[in-house]
Parts: sequence; C-alpha cells; structure tokens
Amino acid sequence: ARLVESGGGLVQPGGSLRLTCEAPGLIFKKYLMMWYRQAPGKQRELVAKITSDASSTTYDASVKGRFTISRDNERQTVYLQMNSLKVDDTALYICHGRRWNGMRWQDYWGQGTQVTVGT
Repeated sequence: ARLVESGGGLVQPGGSLRLTCEAPGLIFKKYLMMWYRQAPGKQRELVAKITSDASSTTYDASVKGRFTISRDNERQTVYLQMNSLKVDDTALYICHGRRWNGMRWQDYWGQGTQVTVGT
C-alpha cells in the first residue's frame, strides 16, 4: 500500500491550491489521515488531521482558518484545501495514514507534493 499526493505547484501569495492524497490498497475508512509539511532546513510539522469517520479535524495554529482537510472514504482520498496562501507555506506537503490494528500502529507515508508560494 502507498499514498500518492498531487496538486502542488507554484502560486502567488493570497492564492489557493487543493492537494489530493490517494490511498489505493488501504482499508482507508479505518485510517486517521494527516497532512504534514517540511520546508528546507526545518523539521517536519503536522498541518492538519482528520479522523477516520471525518467527525473531527485538527489544525496547526499557523493554518487554522485558511486550510481545510476533508476526505472521501468511497474514493479513498483525502484533500487539503489551502486558501490565502503565504510565502511561509512553501514546503513539501506529505500525506500520512495511521491506524491501530490491535497489536501495533500501521503507518503509511507518501512522497510529497511541492508547494511554492511566491511571485
């Protein structure tokens, strides 16, 4: 099983992007899904997460009110809608899926999609 991100690119400050993470091969509806980001020279940070049934979402303070995480369990896909983008949002955005299988945590990561905010 693997995660495949798409939707990154170059956008001007104030613009929007929608990231997509597809998860074929997972029992997707059982997974907590998260978006992380990592900028050059910085630690990876958790941006947003959504519970398996989409009943709860959590955001980092730096993106709250601008980013929205959502999921479609039928399509085995999680999204990150990013609005009012800032230069500081420039990073590699990485999708992560996690579930407890009764014995251990199962973790899957994507390769990431690059988001660059600038002129």
